[in-house]
Amino acid sequence: MPKDALIYIAVYIVDLSMPWVTSLKEKRGMITPVTEKLKVRFPVSVARLDGLNAHDWERIGVTAISHDGVWLESLLARVDTFVRANGSYEVKVCESAVEIWDLP
Repeated sequence: MPKDALIYIAVYIVDLSMPWVTSLKEKRGMITPVTEKLKVRFPVSVARLDGLNAHDWERIGVTAISHDGVWLESLLARVDTFVRANGSYEVKVCESAVEIWDLP
C-alpha cells in the first residue's frame, strides 16, 4: 500500500424530534423506514445512537469511508436532504464532518 494513502471518514449526526408521538412503537414506525431507506439508497452505515427509550426524540448517526473527500461531502449533503424530506419529524440538530485519516 502506498505510504501516502489518505482515507476520509464522513460522519452525519441528526437529532429528530416528534413531540406529538405517544409511544415507542409509533416512533419506531417513523424512524425505521428512514434508517432502512438510507442504507438502501446510499453507501452508508446507519445507527440509532440515542433516545431509544424516549418516545419523542431520537439521534441517528450515518457514516461512510472513501478515498475521495469531495465525494463524501456530496454524499453527506444528499443524506441530509433525504433525512429532511422523508420523515414525519422535525430535524432539531444536525452535524456533519469529513475527517482525514492518514495511514502511517
